[in-house]
Amino acid sequence: MSERAEVKNEEMQKTQADPETAERFIAEKRIGERIRRLRLKKSMGLVELGRHTGLSASFLSQLETGRVVPTLRNLARIAMVFSKDLSYFFETEPSAMFRIHRRKDRVRMPQTGVEPPTYTFESLGYMVPDRHMDPYFAEFLPPTATVDPKPHLHAGYEFLYVLDGELALHHGEHNCTLEPGDAVYFDAGTPHSYQCAGKKPAEAIIVTMHQPLQAQPQNQRAPAAGPPRPGTGVPTKMNGGEERLERVL
Repeated sequence: MSERAEVKNEEMQKTQADPETAERFIAEKRIGERIRRLRLKKSMGLVELGRHTGLSASFLSQLETGRVVPTLRNLARIAMVFSKDLSYFFETEPSAMFRIHRRKDRVRMPQTGVEPPTYTFESLGYMVPDRHMDPYFAEFLPPTATVDPKPHLHAGYEFLYVLDGELALHHGEHNCTLEPGDAVYFDAGTPHSYQCAGKKPAEAIIVTMHQPLQAQPQNQRAPAAGPPRPGTGVPTKMNGGEERLERVL
């Protein structure tokens, strides 16, 4: 074999993927699982997908379970059926969000700006980045004197579930007392406030969902003396814990 032929043969080997490496790469991308999800999303059986692609149902079944390695030609056929680019099968899938907040790791914070505070709270989502909702555990203390709670409003919607005790809720023109097991879902853009309505503390889970604040009639806006509106709270060391709740509670 001439020297030129040996060099050309060596260059060709460099451009060819090692079969074991290729199989490992395809396994990491979970191409078979992606094909199966696309098929099931369209409520399509293996036989029907085979008719569209020219591939046998048996081969497609082995492909989905990772027992055979697909060629780019076969992937291209499958991609066309589901109106996907070939790159769809090789893009990195976003990892699912999963965060555990252990009770022992949570920090209980008191209400600020009020002495004595009328509630304490624990953020249940402070470790989640770019979250779309804020869950809290809140404990409302029995009032020591006749104090009118200050109404406030914020962007989005709010869900509240009472765990224990009695909690008075004022929302616009609505006034109600919630007991254990009661739940309420409301537009947080309307002025609202809470107050413990019993002799023992009231405990509740509160979830606020982020939405743009829509314009409210002037007579429905919260008084200027109320808690800070979104973006005007005083930051704390939790940076999103107490500040966020001051917007909510």
